Amino acid sequence: MSAALHLTLCEAAEAIAQGRITSEALVTQAIERVEALNPKLNAFVDLESDEALEQARKLDREQVAGRSRGPLHGVPLAHKDMYYRAGKVSGCGSSIRRDFVASTTSPLLERLEAAGAVNLGRLHMAEFAMGPTGHNAHLGRCCNPWDLDRISGGSSSGSGAAVAARLVFGALGSDTGGSIRLPAAMCGIVGLKPTQGLLATDGMMGLSESLDCPGPLARSSRDIARLMDIMSGGSHEAALASPVTGMVLGIPRTFYWEDLAPSVANRLERARRVMEDAGLEIIDVDIPDHSALADLADLVWTPEAAALHLPWLRERPHDYGAQVRARLIQGLAISATAYLRARQLRTLALEAMLSGPLARCDALFVPAIRRSVPSAAETDTGSNPNMREVLASITALTRPLSYLGLPGLVTPAGFDEQGLPVAMQLIGRPREEAALLRIAHAFEERTGFLHEAPSV
Repeated sequence: MSAALHLTLCEAAEAIAQGRITSEALVTQAIERVEALNPKLNAFVDLESDEALEQARKLDREQVAGRSRGPLHGVPLAHKDMYYRAGKVSGCGSSIRRDFVASTTSPLLERLEAAGAVNLGRLHMAEFAMGPTGHNAHLGRCCNPWDLDRISGGSSSGSGAAVAARLVFGALGSDTGGSIRLPAAMCGIVGLKPTQGLLATDGMMGLSESLDCPGPLARSSRDIARLMDIMSGGSHEAALASPVTGMVLGIPRTFYWEDLAPSVANRLERARRVMEDAGLEIIDVDIPDHSALADLADLVWTPEAAALHLPWLRERPHDYGAQVRARLIQGLAISATAYLRARQLRTLALEAMLSGPLARCDALFVPAIRRSVPSAAETDTGSNPNMREVLASITALTRPLSYLGLPGLVTPAGFDEQGLPVAMQLIGRPREEAALLRIAHAFEERTGFLHEAPSV
């Protein structure tokens, strides 16, 4: 693999800006790697080589003329196949929308490309963003680049796999219950679910109007900070220069740290020591009872999804994969009273977190998943009766945060005995993504996990 593809997003942008590599050369190398690896990974559903190369050449001409589009000038990205681009197909991982051509463009894509990003194509996702594993009845499974027999995580499966495998330098995903954080955790990269409502959901496929949340995946927290600056107009990257000394991390006494696999607990204990050495103060905190939050989240997103899909459920039920159809039908069975009560309890649960543990610390430090990355075989449940339990076990530590609407960041915390990624998760206060990025950046600077690449 080309050394240039090992660069982070920020390093690649700097290399182009300094003339050490052209956008055309970098895009060409990325395309060649996609063509070589995608038959194994199934991360891309559409590689737009000709258009990407044409755009890269245009950006190189602008560079020679002394013009720069911005902090992503010439860097190749690709995005989950649910972000609309006017005049282009957006299949949403489905059979129903296989030929859907969007009439509008996502403002997030517009901002990234106005800053100079080159789009390489559309990435694999779970059907209609319903699935945390990377399985898709229509597209086949997206594989984990660390072990092709393991799941990539989902529903932003292609985003996680493509960034980890050095096919692109960053990608957009979406997170309704963990769909950015799970593929980031399982593929050994960084993923951020921003505060609910911080980034625009216009121009992207909807699943749950209350919980949908777009966000970035990349290979470092600095990369994530740059992408967030462009999409939100914030100053996340500049905040990384501030030391973390004196910041307070809270470790919940209950729920998150229960029933961890020994390998996960061991790596996270090492991560804790690294953060203490960086100057963070770590305290134990009590959190409100989280045991019902995942079920409450289901009472919100499943009826909202079912309402969106009701015309197709009536007219084209057999065009859904069995698992997705089963989950939508579950949403139809939820009463209006249960749905509204779950929405009301969400406000109370958030207030309890903000006045309780998050009033005492800058962020919470918790695992992303409780066990090693699962195999594809053990999670391929279809619509079997145990489907819900299997999926719930994977999203157990990510869905509560989506219900609360808080920001959450996942970054690698090492590798288990099988060489599979282990991740930590940071939970912050609303609109304090910069604090999470500062902590994660300080951790990443003191460890070498981000420099490890899968050998696929």
